[in-house]
Amino acid sequence: MIVYGIPNCNTVKKARTWLEENGFNAEFHDFKKKGITPEKLNEWCNVFGWEQVLNKKGTTWRALSLEVQQRVADQKNAVEVLLQHTSAIKRPVIEVDGKPVLISFNEAQYAAVLK
Repeated sequence: MIVYGIPNCNTVKKARTWLEENGFNAEFHDFKKKGITPEKLNEWCNVFGWEQVLNKKGTTWRALSLEVQQRVADQKNAVEVLLQHTSAIKRPVIEVDGKPVLISFNEAQYAAVLK
């Protein structure tokens, strides 16, 4: 299991705590330090939809120029923006056996999918 995110994100902290308390041993991938590939972002977009992977509620998105925001109308443009602004990736993303299975944190969803 791999948890993708950034360590100071409250949602990532909640997810990691829940995983630990429920006996899951997860590797952590800090995409601020280790980066993220366009292939990985496209894989997540193919599973969850680019609209889910792009966090439009966060401060990173709101800080982008209106021109950049308006350019994001499809997966290709979303991935380009996310590669430049990794903090706009909704997090965490949980992969099990190399497959993305969860995005964000919802305790009931985690319990249903992982137990």
